[in-house]
Amino acid sequence: MTRERGAVPGITAPLAHTPFRVLVTGRVLMLFGNGMAHVALAFAVLDVTGSLAQVGLVVGARSIANVALLLLGGVLADRFPRALVIRGACLLAAVSQALLAVFLLSGTATLWLMVALSVLNGAAAAANLPAIAALTPQTVPGSLLRQANALAGIAKQLGMFAGMSVGGVLVGLVGPGWAIGADAALFAAAGLVFLFLRVPSTAVPSRGVLRDLLDGWSEFVARPWVWIVVLQFMVVNAGWSSVTAVLGPGIADDTFGRTTWGLLMAANSVGLLVGGVLAARWQPRRALFYGTALVTLQTLPFFVMAGPSPLVPLLFAAMFAGGVAMQQFSVAWEVSVQENVPPERLSRVYSYDALGSFVAMPVGQIAIGPVAEAIGPDRALLIVAGLTLTATFAAVATPSVRSLRRR
Repeated sequence: MTRERGAVPGITAPLAHTPFRVLVTGRVLMLFGNGMAHVALAFAVLDVTGSLAQVGLVVGARSIANVALLLLGGVLADRFPRALVIRGACLLAAVSQALLAVFLLSGTATLWLMVALSVLNGAAAAANLPAIAALTPQTVPGSLLRQANALAGIAKQLGMFAGMSVGGVLVGLVGPGWAIGADAALFAAAGLVFLFLRVPSTAVPSRGVLRDLLDGWSEFVARPWVWIVVLQFMVVNAGWSSVTAVLGPGIADDTFGRTTWGLLMAANSVGLLVGGVLAARWQPRRALFYGTALVTLQTLPFFVMAGPSPLVPLLFAAMFAGGVAMQQFSVAWEVSVQENVPPERLSRVYSYDALGSFVAMPVGQIAIGPVAEAIGPDRALLIVAGLTLTATFAAVATPSVRSLRRR
């Protein structure tokens, strides 16, 4: 039986390409470890300091380093082979997490030691993110970009789901130090996997770091829908990270417990996984518009947690729904950027995207603890929800976001 003309390739079609399989395997290992560390780090700081404000300081230090070095990471990923950049970043991440685990397990960890190692880990992430994001179009034909991004998102959420689930159990049973140690081992394994990644080089001769940055900026601002959505996510990511990395663990400690918090984060990952499956099967022509509008659902967990005694079943449902919505946006965004930005400048555009999207995260992470202590966690959550909704409504109201159509 012949294939019907115009039939859409299945979600597994990108797996026929070896470079894509290697890329996904390496990312899953990294994200499995990051899932454990995401749950473990906040509780590690709470165990050492007992302060929500200090949790924000440690988590924020990583984000500050990440944001400060993202543009340099984008330049490196466009100037050198991206697989080489990723291998170096994996090595740095493995070393920083291994040292943190040793200090935690030996009982010698201090606040400023954790801050310093978080800075190193943030530097590794700054090199990793633009290179990883720009690699997908190099591993599959252009006709498979939507399926490849959806499948990569599914693999990512499987890794995060498994990591957060295991991380929550490890933190509850043996403490956060072991979870962070496992993160170090998984980054080392990912670095080994990326030794087998072979893709055509898009590296171009450099005309200097400043010239490279200006070229990337020109590409970034040339498309209004790009910087409008990035401005939206400056607010969205600051709110989400401040709740999930700082305020949420504090609420969990006072109410439903650490293990449940890890499972709630895993429920969000399951939602992201389901959203990826749906996006791979079908997305509307104006996928970016609808995906951006669906970001409003990410505020549901904030409203549920704002009560004095959060209903855990309802919170699980809210985290799941928020995940489904966010993955619809994520696939639409990745495909839109990859279809419209030249490959030799893609890492730099992704670095500006990440810089804008993440620049406010340290502010949110550092500020949310003192704000919650001053006005109460419930009011802090409602403020975060209100800001997220305002930014999203503003983005979907713009013509460039509403009119963009996928190819």
